Amino acid sequence: MKKAKAAPARGGWRAVTRWLLRLGLVALAVVVLLVLALRFVDPPSSAFMLERRLEASSAGDARFRLKHQWVPLSRISPALQLAVVASEDQKFPRHFGFDVEAIADAVEDRFEGKSTRGASTLTQQVAKNLFLWRGQSFVRKGLEAGLTVLLEVLWPKARILEVYLNVAEFGDGVYGVEAASRAFYGKSAQQVTPDEAALLAAVLPAPKKRSVKAPSDVVKARAAWVVEQQRALGPHWLDEVR
Repeated sequence: MKKAKAAPARGGWRAVTRWLLRLGLVALAVVVLLVLALRFVDPPSSAFMLERRLEASSAGDARFRLKHQWVPLSRISPALQLAVVASEDQKFPRHFGFDVEAIADAVEDRFEGKSTRGASTLTQQVAKNLFLWRGQSFVRKGLEAGLTVLLEVLWPKARILEVYLNVAEFGDGVYGVEAASRAFYGKSAQQVTPDEAALLAAVLPAPKKRSVKAPSDVVKARAAWVVEQQRALGPHWLDEVR
């Protein structure tokens, strides 16, 4: 009798498992279609921008104004493109979404109790900024990894770079190189000089703590390092990407 009663239970679990599998496949299909659509359609906002708007609204900050203006890659100074890559992800033209060596170094630093270095590629940052939320968790990291693979498969490198340059945060509420260039230099992203580009790139690791308008010695040193990296990489480093 006990075996006869167990059979319906097993059948019920199988039905639940099949339902969850179908739901997962539908969700995956929706995500794939969304990522594919955004290869051709410029996203009007990002998850991080929406989160920042909600923070300001919840805090009752009526003075907050989010700055963001989309521009195509062709209207972004090549020096600015190179500065960001030199600062954030020098292997960008050649990796498949992940910098394995940087990840290994970051893990080693963590085990040794050192300050954790950044190991996220531009593709990972696009996945996180565009679709996910701030903070650290295994769930978010897993989703970020999956989205990173999708972006590398479905988007050309030029599109990944273009979207990154348009959604990256350069100051509190200042998103994208066009808004940043106009806010800090009073000019378009196409007119930014190499030194100005290096300073913008220098704040990217911590845009809320570092300032373009009043750069600290740390930011100035970082900007000088970015200039050196630009020279070392050379003006043709991104030719295979564009």
